[in-house]
Amino acid sequence: MSIFGFLSGEFIDVIHWTDDTRDTLVWRFEREAHEIKYGAKLTVREGQAAVFIHEGQLADVFTPGLYMLETNNMPIMTTLQHWDHGFKSPFKSEIYFVNTTRFSNLKWGTKNPVIVRDPEFGPVRLRAFGTYSVRVIDPALFMREIVGTDGEFTMDEISYQIRNIIVQEFSRTIARAQIPVLDMAANSRELGKIIGGEIEAQLAEYGLALPELYVENISLPPAVEEVLDKRSSMGVIGNLNEYMQFQAAEGLGRDGAGAASIQAGLGAGLGMQIGAQAAAAGPWGAAPADRIAAPPPPPVEHVWHIAEAGQTSGPFSKAAMGRKASEGALTRTTFVWTPGQDGWKRAEDVMELAQLFTVLPPPPPDA
Repeated sequence: MSIFGFLSGEFIDVIHWTDDTRDTLVWRFEREAHEIKYGAKLTVREGQAAVFIHEGQLADVFTPGLYMLETNNMPIMTTLQHWDHGFKSPFKSEIYFVNTTRFSNLKWGTKNPVIVRDPEFGPVRLRAFGTYSVRVIDPALFMREIVGTDGEFTMDEISYQIRNIIVQEFSRTIARAQIPVLDMAANSRELGKIIGGEIEAQLAEYGLALPELYVENISLPPAVEEVLDKRSSMGVIGNLNEYMQFQAAEGLGRDGAGAASIQAGLGAGLGMQIGAQAAAAGPWGAAPADRIAAPPPPPVEHVWHIAEAGQTSGPFSKAAMGRKASEGALTRTTFVWTPGQDGWKRAEDVMELAQLFTVLPPPPPDA
């Protein structure tokens, strides 16, 4: 070791770490021969913890604050070094700074589809992705279980393992929840809470916590999504016949070619209808007995009133008027009226009654 390095080791007595990487979880404080001067000042900032490793054993853990490295501040180190009488010489230890802040906006997603049984569509394959955050809650446990002697441990080195845990728990949760596929978007928040709660116990074994986990999207295979889109379109259209009529009307208004095609379609439809009726009529065009058209309704029977000498009588049926004509009580000049007729008329001027007088000869002409 050079004289300058030796002097630096003797006089530098401030130990601290300023993180400028945004992804470092653990950083080892580098000193020549790992010699720490007795009485040095240790600065641990908010969001950090300092872990002392002495001769391969985890010794003291320091939370945020300013410390003077002496026997009263390092109880475990004092026991390991046998500093019962205030030993003042430098000591050799490794100091690891652990970042205890929250690492957020970390990504997770299913690499392969997860098969679930949907009550409406049957077995379907789902993919999902989202974000999560993680932080160190037990620096000593995290050092023992994960970091070891790594001098600079980043988030990328453990994020892959955490993603695998999240995907595994997502698969289990989504299979047990039995939530219909169409309702999963409405329950994504609850799914995130359930999955996060299940993972929390596993990560605690590594000295980590999972403050947040979000399920941002759950998607179906493209073929299934296409079928769902068609089904949704049918629901929006509603009455298919009315929609086709609307489309035809729009085509008629756009161009003549559309109108011609619509007319051709209507003509073809009419021809098919006529052909179907002809086929139903039988080989010689005679309709079966059960297909004979019903007769038209009978004509309305009129009733008549007669006006004589300023008096009216009636109503009389046509048969009664025929008897009166044969008896001479009704003549051609008798005034008659029936509902719907425009005023009183002579009997001979009413076609229906004029026929009653054709069976009798008219009166002889005057001599």
